[in-house]
Amino acid sequence: MLTRSRTTHTWRVTVPIVAATSDRIPDFSRPDGLVTAVAQDAATRQVLMVAHMNREAWEETLATGRAVYYSRSRGRLWRKGEESGNIQQVHTAYVDCDGDAVLLVVDQVGGAACHEGYASCFFRQVSPEGLKIVFERVFDPDVVYGKNPQAPPAAGTTGEKP
Repeated sequence: MLTRSRTTHTWRVTVPIVAATSDRIPDFSRPDGLVTAVAQDAATRQVLMVAHMNREAWEETLATGRAVYYSRSRGRLWRKGEESGNIQQVHTAYVDCDGDAVLLVVDQVGGAACHEGYASCFFRQVSPEGLKIVFERVFDPDVVYGKNPQAPPAAGTTGEKP
C-alpha cells in the first residue's frame, strides 16, 4: 500500500509481511543477500530496468518512497538519481511468489532510467538481422557524466549510471 501525505507530498510505502509463507519477505537469505528488483513505469507499464536490492536498500525504499538499489559494481547502496537527478518515486511495491524478486511501480523523474540515455534499459530489440535500437535517446551520457564537458547539456537532459 502506498500513501501520500497531503501536507509534505512525500510517499510512504507499506508492504505487509505474510508470515504464512515465510518469516521474511523478500527473502534476503541467499549468500549474496540480494533479490532481483524490476522497475516498471507507473503510467506506461514499460519495464524500465532490472537491478538488485539488499535488505538495507529495500527498507530505505519503503521508508522514503524513492527507489534505492544495491550496486554490485560499486559495492554499496545506489540511490537512483543520486548523480543525475533521475529519481524513481515508488507508487507500489510487489514481491513475487518465491520472495526472491520485487517489482517497483515508479514515476521515472527526468525521463530516463538507463545510464546510456534511454527511457528504458531495454532499448535494443532482437531481430533476425541482429540487435536494433528501437527508442530514441533522452540524453547524451557523455555530457551528463562529464566525459565531454565541452558539449552544452540539452535542456532537461539527465542520466544515471548503474
